[in-house]
Amino acid sequence: MKIPALLTALILSPFACAVTPEPGDTGELSRIEAQRASLAKATENAGFGPQSPRHIGDARGENPIQFATAPPFTEMNLCNIHFHKNAEHAGGEFTQYAGDGDGQGFESGYVYSGMLTADENEPLQTPACPGTHDALQSGDTIEVHYVFSTAPVTPGPTLGACLSEVNINPQLRVEAQVFVLVNDDQALDFSNLAEIDTRSGYQQAPNIPANTGKPIEYAGSTTGPGYNEAGSPLQVSWSVRPEVAKLDIGSAAQWCKGNVFNEDHAHGVRNLVVNTKLLSPIAH
Repeated sequence: MKIPALLTALILSPFACAVTPEPGDTGELSRIEAQRASLAKATENAGFGPQSPRHIGDARGENPIQFATAPPFTEMNLCNIHFHKNAEHAGGEFTQYAGDGDGQGFESGYVYSGMLTADENEPLQTPACPGTHDALQSGDTIEVHYVFSTAPVTPGPTLGACLSEVNINPQLRVEAQVFVLVNDDQALDFSNLAEIDTRSGYQQAPNIPANTGKPIEYAGSTTGPGYNEAGSPLQVSWSVRPEVAKLDIGSAAQWCKGNVFNEDHAHGVRNLVVNTKLLSPIAH
């Protein structure tokens, strides 16, 4: 796929790691507070549109930039599926803060605030989906992003799959679902959730959960720790489901061993955006 290098860099940068501030540079600020201060400075009067992720229970937003809401995902093409360890968004059933983490998006974010049984929490002998920074274990929370594009594309690796030679500026939509991983082969199967089919001429993920509450819809951006200190220039229509579903960790481990998206590990999270100048208002 021939895509201008600059736009490709912008698309792929959500998967990059943020730069950790040097010791002593932040004064009394925590690492997260320092990164938020850097984000505010980098975006002030720079023309950036509303950002993601956010607390889906807080409707406040002062960002003046508006863009057309993307069509329903059933009228767009699925282009990518990936997931983050811990929820990037907060609210609903994922309100427990995981901590500041390493400043690069790992061991931060939000986790399932409910309870699991001892059997559901039984750890795997071998953790699932190991990456450079971490792996997944029973009891962990993940946020899955089903990414859709108005471009004539087919599902593939990275968000670059959402662009085409004939449409490098498509409308984008993310259907987000938070899962808690359980050691239970009767729980939801990730391969089923990530199944791809053609419906009415569109590439679809027909098994996105439809019973986890009315999605909170808002205008935002791409996410990922690469944007902890920089604004994302991309415009995304979001639908975030407020309830958490239980997912069989064994099925996630199997999916990570081979899929059309080349996803084999969990990505880090972007800091929750709390600056109302960088948030769109959520309509009631």
